[in-house]
Amino acid sequence: MSLQQPTQKAEALIEALPYLQAFRGKTFLIKMGGSAMEDPDLVRKVMRDVVFLEVAGINPIIVHGGGKAISSAMKEAGLEAEFVGGFRRTTEEAISIVEKVLSNEINPGLVQMIREFGGKATGISGTDVFLGEKMKVRDKDGNPADIGRVGEVVGCQLGQMDSAHKASIVPVISPLASELATGKPLNINADLAAAALAKELRVTKLVYLSDVPGLMKDPSDPSTLIKSVNREQAEALLADGTISGGMIPKVQSAMDALNAGVRKVHFVDGRLPHALLLEIFTDYGIGTEVTR
Repeated sequence: MSLQQPTQKAEALIEALPYLQAFRGKTFLIKMGGSAMEDPDLVRKVMRDVVFLEVAGINPIIVHGGGKAISSAMKEAGLEAEFVGGFRRTTEEAISIVEKVLSNEINPGLVQMIREFGGKATGISGTDVFLGEKMKVRDKDGNPADIGRVGEVVGCQLGQMDSAHKASIVPVISPLASELATGKPLNINADLAAAALAKELRVTKLVYLSDVPGLMKDPSDPSTLIKSVNREQAEALLADGTISGGMIPKVQSAMDALNAGVRKVHFVDGRLPHALLLEIFTDYGIGTEVTR
C-alpha cells in the first residue's frame, strides 16, 4: 500500500477538525425519509454516521418517516393509500396501521442498528413528544376536505428527550402526535414534525435526509445543484417556481425553522454513503445548505 491513501485519510480528518471543534456540544436534528429508508444497508450506514456524531460530542436527534412502509402495510390490509393536498388520508382503521408500522417496525429497527454500532439510543413515540390538532386542508378544487386523523404540531413535550441527552442517548422519534382534545394519536408529516421540534429546540442544524440531491435549478439535472442559499434567495426560488412539488413543504418548513432560530438547514441525498458526514465535516459538502 502506498502512503497516498493513508495520507489522504489523515488530511480528511484534519479537514474535519474545525467542524468537530465548532459543533461539540451542539444539537443536530436529522430527519430521515423517502427512499433513503428503503435500502437496509444504506440505513445502517446512516446509523453508523449518527454514532460517529454522538462519539464526537454532538447531540443527534432522529425524526423518521415511513410513508412507503405504511402504504405497503395498508395495501396488505386492503386499504388504498389516498393523498389530499400532499397528506395521507388517515382513517381510524388506518391510524392503527400507521402506529404499528412506526412503533413496532421502523423505530425499534433504527434503535437496534445504532446499538449494534456501539451507540446508545432509545425509541420515543411521537405521541410522547408532539401535541397536535387535526389539520384542515383543501382538495384540488379548493374545497375543505376531511383527511381523518392527520394533524399539525402545536406544541412539544421535551422531558424524555432531555433525559436521553443528559445520558448521552440518541432519541429516535416517530412522526405521531397526541391530539390535544382527545389524547388520541394523529399522523404527522415527518418533515413538519422535524421542523416543529427543531424550532422548539433551536438546534444548530436541521438535516433532511431524503432521496433528492438537494435544491436544484432543474429538478431533472443533478448538475444544477444549488450548494448554498440564504432565506431571501430560497423565498425567491419558491416564488419563481424553481422549487416545486414535494420540495415546497420541505423548504417552507425549513424557512419556519430558520425564522425561529435554527442556525442552518441542510438538504442531503441520503442514498449516498456517508452523506451526513460529507455534508457536515467537509469544506465542500454534497447537498444544499440554507442559511439565515
